[in-house]
Amino acid sequence: MAIIRWDPYRDMVTLRDRMNRLFEDMTVAKGEEKDLMAHSWAPAVDIYETENEVVLSAEIPGVDAKDVEIKVEDNNLTLRGERKFEKETQEENYHRVERSYGSFFRSFALPSYVDQDKIEAEHENGVLKIHMPKRAELKPRKVKILTPVQAEKSKK
Repeated sequence: MAIIRWDPYRDMVTLRDRMNRLFEDMTVAKGEEKDLMAHSWAPAVDIYETENEVVLSAEIPGVDAKDVEIKVEDNNLTLRGERKFEKETQEENYHRVERSYGSFFRSFALPSYVDQDKIEAEHENGVLKIHMPKRAELKPRKVKILTPVQAEKSKK
């Protein structure tokens, strides 16, 4: 993975945005539709690397694949989507709503060795997997150490 330079201002902006959301959520009157639906959320992700690819796994249960947008731009991978609140039951009949609904947005810096033209995604059982293959010319390769005799033979 690429090394990302720490920017203290980015943390402050993130904190400010979270505080704004917290105060917005507190000012919404109870019983409004917004109270159940508008909470922002972000799917949990795992990112791991194999010999041939980098894989991003995102948990998006209850989100249809057609409601998710994956965009690659300027060495960034962006996930954007929405989990819609199903109005099967009257709001006043709910005892508790703990699942998050509404739109989500996640952005990740891509390592320089990812082949952006060959990125593929699959969605199964509420898990979105994005496979990002490494460029062949940048894959690490093992160098064999030759003995002096083998080195002479290879020169011929």
